[in-house]
Amino acid sequence: MTSETRPYPHRRTVGHGLRAWYGRGPRRHGEPIAGRTVSYVELFYDLVFVVLVGQAAGALAAQPGWRGAAEFATVFGLVWIAWINGTLYHELHGREDGRSRTYIFAQMCVLAVLAVFTGHAGNADGRQFALTYAVLLVLLWWQWYEVRRRDHVQNRSLSTPYLAGLLVTIVVMLATSGLPEAPRLAAWAAVVLGWVVLGSASVLSRAPGRSYFQATGSLVERLALFVIIVLGETVVGVVGGVTETAADPLTLLTAVLGLGVGFGLWWTLFDVVGVREPRPARTRLMAWLFCHLPLSGTLAAAGAAMVGLVAHAHAPRTPPPVAWTLGGAVALGLVLVAALSATVVRDPEELPSSRLALVLGTGACAVLAVAAFTPPAWLLALVVLAVLSGTWLTTFVPRPLPPDAA
Repeated sequence: MTSETRPYPHRRTVGHGLRAWYGRGPRRHGEPIAGRTVSYVELFYDLVFVVLVGQAAGALAAQPGWRGAAEFATVFGLVWIAWINGTLYHELHGREDGRSRTYIFAQMCVLAVLAVFTGHAGNADGRQFALTYAVLLVLLWWQWYEVRRRDHVQNRSLSTPYLAGLLVTIVVMLATSGLPEAPRLAAWAAVVLGWVVLGSASVLSRAPGRSYFQATGSLVERLALFVIIVLGETVVGVVGGVTETAADPLTLLTAVLGLGVGFGLWWTLFDVVGVREPRPARTRLMAWLFCHLPLSGTLAAAGAAMVGLVAHAHAPRTPPPVAWTLGGAVALGLVLVAALSATVVRDPEELPSSRLALVLGTGACAVLAVAAFTPPAWLLALVVLAVLSGTWLTTFVPRPLPPDAA
């Protein structure tokens, strides 16, 4: 049989396949993939952040209260900034090829090392956390620099502020590795705030035709999946609390009520704002994106509070640090859901954002009030669950059932 009569006359070699699999490079600015869905490698990538969030929440569970919350918010903010940078790179420039997979796996390796130091990043392991975080940013900087090298000439300037911001952050993180605990945490908090403020300003200041950031369906889904990851800390916290004490009826009752609080948070969040496209105005788009940072943090903090809540099921009163951590997290979560409702597309039959804010704000005040009284753990969880149920019932608008649900 001659080469002309073979079914596959131009048989691909391994070398040809590897060059095609690794040699295409990242997508340029303005080259979206229509109809793209979240890939399995992205879901695998997010699993590493389950460990990071768990480590940060574990530190808050061990030290609830204002200081622990401040350390948690700072470390969680850095974790979220790392996640959104990796997520947006793949969303805007990644491909389903070996090159993108290799970069994602390289990030996962660094993130796994980072997770080792996350639990004590606020104190003993702060130096190691800062140095490892800087290595992660160097890898991200190189990925974004490759985009700049391949970009069309007129779009290369789009990457300049971003690359400069990454370089500044790398320098700051390296510098903080030699600082005492308090100044180091203050510098890290400034890094998180800087990314939110300057990142939003950079996108908002561009001409409409020069901004390629879009809230695609895959990005909306990815943010919702991250919210589910942090809500999973509620289950982890409840189980952790039960393992610290005897699994007697009162402890198990408190645990079930704690799970109910987690379910109530999920129910309110996903019925009001979850998996909804943001409004097209760029100010609403940026508010929608960056509101997910504090929202995700508060949900993880509520999960961390479950450890102390269940562990003190037999105490006559919930310890104030635990009560305030849980109450503050749930209250802030309700406020942030109200804020997010003004940024997403909602059904005209649903409550307008102003009335929704009033309902959820009232619920937040009620949660804070009961937390101030530090009732027994089971009663605190029961009242918080009742408030979440009441706010949901007040805001609930039935949606048409799908045809197969009839």
